[in-house]
Amino acid sequence: MFLGDQLLAYLVLAMGGALLVGNLLALIKPPPEAKEGELERAPVARSLVMAIIGLIAAVWAIASLVSG
Repeated sequence: MFLGDQLLAYLVLAMGGALLVGNLLALIKPPPEAKEGELERAPVARSLVMAIIGLIAAVWAIASLVSG
């Protein structure tokens, strides 16, 4: 099987990392100019909650990979 028994842990690590980094970058560096119908900034509370969920998923996946 591709990547062995650790495939799910690798996928959770990738998704959690992307969720964390993407939301933090949306807060740190918003687009220079908002397009029509888009927000000027990302909603802070929602972005922080999603970044925390991504952090938890990434840490959980790393712990699963290290312990397994």
